[in-house]
Amino acid sequence: MADAIRVLLVDDHQVVRRGLRTFLEVQDDIEVVGEAADGAEGVARAEELRPDVILMDVKMPGTDGVEALRRLGDLGLPARVLIVTSFTERRTVVPALRAGAAGYVHKDIDPDALAGAIRSVHAGHVLLQPEVAGALLAEEASGGGRGGSLTDREREVLALIARGRSNREIARALVLSEKTVKTHVSNILMKLDLADRTQAALWAVRHGVTD
Repeated sequence: MADAIRVLLVDDHQVVRRGLRTFLEVQDDIEVVGEAADGAEGVARAEELRPDVILMDVKMPGTDGVEALRRLGDLGLPARVLIVTSFTERRTVVPALRAGAAGYVHKDIDPDALAGAIRSVHAGHVLLQPEVAGALLAEEASGGGRGGSLTDREREVLALIARGRSNREIARALVLSEKTVKTHVSNILMKLDLADRTQAALWAVRHGVTD
């Protein structure tokens, strides 16, 4: 399984972790490399194990998922974090996405869909279930029309971000180098005063930059 996606499970309920592990271990391209029962342990295990993807709950005793996301960001760990939780209220969704989550799905997600979600965020995509996207779009409602300063090429890149494309896929679609795409993405985030690709994708959807 040298090329398998290495996954760390972070949830305070042992039965949830056991269920996730049982399902994921039958996937040929996914390997569960560890577990943690709260955010602090999750960060420590992530430092130790260097997983590709972390499945993390938001509501946990002690260090919750949002604080764990912030600590992972401060450490510069490359793992993509997929929030798997039963809470989809705006007050829960938005802080997690602001803290750097790459995706947010409900715990009742179909098992095969969860495996697909892991593959998607590992590939660099942003993954939000409809009700989650709606919560963040509502939060962005006062974002205004800051897109006027974008160049035509930056708008093309932004449209592809909104479709969940990775930098490599954008580079292929626009016949650019990945380095050039990274520069465009950085410029887009700076001009729109956004923190990450998740915010950029949702800004693009709200403002119609998707064609």
